[in-house]
Amino acid sequence: MIDPRSSIIEKRLAGVKRVIAVTGWKGGIGKSSIASVLALLLARKGHRTALLDLDFTGASDHIILGINDAHYTEETGINPPLACGITFMSMSFFSQGRAVPLRGSDVSQAALELLAVTQWGEQNFLVVDMPPGIGDASLDMVRWIKRAELLAVTTPAVLAVETLRRSLALFERLNVPLLGIVENLSAGVPSQFSHHAKFLGAIRCDPNLEAVTGQPELILKTSFAEDLGKIAAVFGQEH
Repeated sequence: MIDPRSSIIEKRLAGVKRVIAVTGWKGGIGKSSIASVLALLLARKGHRTALLDLDFTGASDHIILGINDAHYTEETGINPPLACGITFMSMSFFSQGRAVPLRGSDVSQAALELLAVTQWGEQNFLVVDMPPGIGDASLDMVRWIKRAELLAVTTPAVLAVETLRRSLALFERLNVPLLGIVENLSAGVPSQFSHHAKFLGAIRCDPNLEAVTGQPELILKTSFAEDLGKIAAVFGQEH
């Protein structure tokens, strides 16, 4: 039986022009930082931008952006709050600061429910901080969000590079469009993906980023935001 919620998702996203699914298949590569700051940069450029944190086991976008007191409202669904100029939705609104004990299909079911009840309105961009790894939850997301374009994050680390190669091959077989590849924590040497047709650029390792976590205005002054801003400008100009 087809879950009726999956058909509702398309209606919820009807007013969203573009969905960017930020994904990475190794821990510690900066996926959430890139998703959060990307949304912040797009919003500051005047784009109507939304951010959805689907990393249920370790939601952190609200910490990165310092979104502490925002609250959603309910009226024929959930209306996400506007914070830092971004329409923001996260499992953190429901977890009350505790770890969420979800396993296996429970993660997909929770994500499906959140996608089905959230009212996004009119948005130029919806940035999705995808579930970690390449399990059922990630595969279900690209199945339910049919217009999603993958922004794949890696680092120069050997394991991250090899994991990305295998993961890209899988999503290519699934016909999921690849927006581009971003190398985070760059050491200033050419990326192994430099010659890939969808390589968008590298982000320098910025030791100052940790110190300004939760302070959006200071984050925007970091080299991390500067490098990511150049990458975002490539597709931000398309609207």
